[in-house]
Amino acid sequence: MAALAVIIQILLIICALVLIVSVLLQQGNTQGLGAISGGAETFLGKNKAKSYEGKLELATKASAIVFVVLAIVLCAINAHL
Repeated sequence: MAALAVIIQILLIICALVLIVSVLLQQGNTQGLGAISGGAETFLGKNKAKSYEGKLELATKASAIVFVVLAIVLCAINAHL
């Protein structure tokens, strides 16, 4: 059981690093009040999932979900040790 906890801790650290890098590589939203009325929508915004920003957003969401799941599993394992 202790070896499994170490493996999960290593995976948790790797996932945290991926999450940090993916958040830092994203561009900030500097559209201001134009985003409220939909004025910031462009043709490129419709294909956002295929763009670099879309892939970074997907990586951020996936790594955040994996991070939370690994943290919960690690807490459950440590509770049984």
